[in-house]
Amino acid sequence: MIVVLGWIALCAISFSQASKTVEILTPGLNTIKEEEILRVLAQNKTESSENFTFVELVSNLQNHTELTKNAADQEWRIDPPEISWTNPYYENFRTEIDRETRRLLQVVPTYEPGAGSVSSECKRQSDVFQRELSKFTLWALKMYDATAKIPSGLLNGNVNQLGDFDECVGIKGSDGIRGKYCLAYLQLDIDRSRPDLVHLHRLLHSHYAFRSNMSDPGHRVPRFSTVNWAICTPAACSHRDVEISLRQTLAKHTAQTGLKITVQVDQEMCQVRRIEPLPTSTIIVGLLFAGVITMSIVAAVCDHYALNSNEILLSFSLKRNFNKLISFERAEGDIATLHGVRALNAMMLIVAHKCMALFFNPYMNRTDMAEYLGKPWTVIGRAASLYTDPFIMLSGLLTTYSFVGRLNKYNKLNVRNEYLSRLLRLVPTLAALILFCTYIMPFIGSGPQWNLVVTHHADICKKTWWRNFLFIHNYFGFENMCLTHTHHLGIDTQLFALSPLMIILLWKKPKIGAAILGAVAIASTVLRYYVTYFKRLNNYVFFGTSIRQLFDTANLSYILPTHRLTVYIMGILVGYLLRNCPKGYKLNGTVINIGWIVSSLMFIGAFIGPAKMGSIDYIYNPTHAATYNAFAPIGWCALFAWMAFLAHTGNTNDWLTRLFAWRGFLVSTRLSYAVYLTQFPVFFYNVGQTRSAEHYEFFRMLFNVSEFLWIIITSVILTLLFDTPFQNIKNYFLKKSKNTAVKSD
Repeated sequence: MIVVLGWIALCAISFSQASKTVEILTPGLNTIKEEEILRVLAQNKTESSENFTFVELVSNLQNHTELTKNAADQEWRIDPPEISWTNPYYENFRTEIDRETRRLLQVVPTYEPGAGSVSSECKRQSDVFQRELSKFTLWALKMYDATAKIPSGLLNGNVNQLGDFDECVGIKGSDGIRGKYCLAYLQLDIDRSRPDLVHLHRLLHSHYAFRSNMSDPGHRVPRFSTVNWAICTPAACSHRDVEISLRQTLAKHTAQTGLKITVQVDQEMCQVRRIEPLPTSTIIVGLLFAGVITMSIVAAVCDHYALNSNEILLSFSLKRNFNKLISFERAEGDIATLHGVRALNAMMLIVAHKCMALFFNPYMNRTDMAEYLGKPWTVIGRAASLYTDPFIMLSGLLTTYSFVGRLNKYNKLNVRNEYLSRLLRLVPTLAALILFCTYIMPFIGSGPQWNLVVTHHADICKKTWWRNFLFIHNYFGFENMCLTHTHHLGIDTQLFALSPLMIILLWKKPKIGAAILGAVAIASTVLRYYVTYFKRLNNYVFFGTSIRQLFDTANLSYILPTHRLTVYIMGILVGYLLRNCPKGYKLNGTVINIGWIVSSLMFIGAFIGPAKMGSIDYIYNPTHAATYNAFAPIGWCALFAWMAFLAHTGNTNDWLTRLFAWRGFLVSTRLSYAVYLTQFPVFFYNVGQTRSAEHYEFFRMLFNVSEFLWIIITSVILTLLFDTPFQNIKNYFLKKSKNTAVKSD
């Protein structure tokens, strides 16, 4: 828009000085009603008028413009819808237009798509573009206008320029030329012997909140040190052509400076407007979802009117499932405080994940953002790994509580049924999400980074989906994982598979079992410390951490069950105590107080202890990182475990336990699995749709109410259509098998 306004101003000045008097902006134009302007602009969107020049557009908006001596009395009208791929006024105003083109391109140089050794077709279309740009033909001006320009605020981090995505992909030019939008990656390197440039480089890159290279995977964690620069080019130019020509163009402007720019353009980051029909796979999956929705509605009608229906069909009843979702009725043996623990950590995890998603977007004040986030209290968003540990502990606790109850009652455990029950609980909802994110989501939006954060994930899932259903996807690397945020399911399921062995050992030989499990927990803690220290990993996102270090931390520690055993075994031991300690079991008051003090100090240490690691001036220390990774999970979970034990055995009923035992958290528990699955698709949808830089404001960006509402809405839909129905089916078959077993006995 600035370029356009500047061009109009230059044009008006030069025309006022030209020998031939042409009134570009006459008083008559000011009297034109807004409705008339909108009507003309609306017509200008059609194929026949997409190639109007600015001069032509202005002439169509006035009744009294004198273009020639014979046109003085011409009535105001819209030209007939004839396709014109060049500026029809160029021959009449060749001198003026050539002069203004020269002036404009001197002020804001153009990107040359045909520079360097590009393909012959790219070169041909580039020549057409350059020729038509010199004539101020509208489609060529749009291509020039949609390409990113050097902005203001570079020293405040406004380096990522997304251009105009929609303007670019909507271009139709002469000789079949179409617009192609490419988001190029630029790596800016400087002469490190120049301290003045070093300081400027630090400001440009927002104090290196993350350090990255162009070779780092960018679909899960943003390449923060890489500059994103939009290029609008003729569609015949491949991503290699764009890379070659951009490198050539930049070389002209950076020669003999202290700046060196490396250019990379990935094929997936070049986009044209989609005109092909939807793939068959997308249509099939869409029909599948439509079928599930239809069946749920039919089941709800049958349920509401008490029609004679199959129990499997009624399992999908929206009415029945919604009533279950909002029910405040507790199950028998429910451990009340655990619902609040789950809700708190789920909320903290959403905030931490949102913080990471925000780094994908461009900001006009990104350096201010980095300085703001370099404060100790931002530990709340940096300790994302910490908030997943309670879920692992709760899994071990609830599994043990359930298994020991069955062992005490029946003296045996049907392991096969437990495994099948687990699969029916997890797989249908996970399958629905994978199908949606792989075959539906890529076609419901667009944007500069859409292919990076949406389509790329879908492509990975098309190749590796089977790993997720075998729950082994966490062993193949964070960057190669279908829906990387589901790594927790792999860890939890693998630990669950081992749980019968550990729980039966503890049940049969309590002392020996506890000693063995304690030794395994210690070994897991030592393993976390060892690998973090010697591999220089870090589970805490500190200032200046490299993307490679984050991926290595995930692959070598965070996503491996051997490194998460400590808190799982904590859960097993607490679950065993809860099942075997009677409700009236009373502890000594001194023991209770000591327990509160110790667990609270451990909790605070886990949360606040690493705060200095979030400082903008922090220098990596492997001892800090190893200590945090080894002991923070234990400290964070200790308070929750102590509170659950005291509340369930009746040793406390203070305000904290009553808060965590609030019945409203029953609803959040039923939604927790779906919330866990849907949050990143919602975050990445919004990242992919982002088309321009915003002004960063911490609370407005982080606590995006509409985004949280969408997470809740999608979670409710996923729960009602897939999660609860298949739990109903599971319960139906388990009940049926029990009845059959009783009859046979």
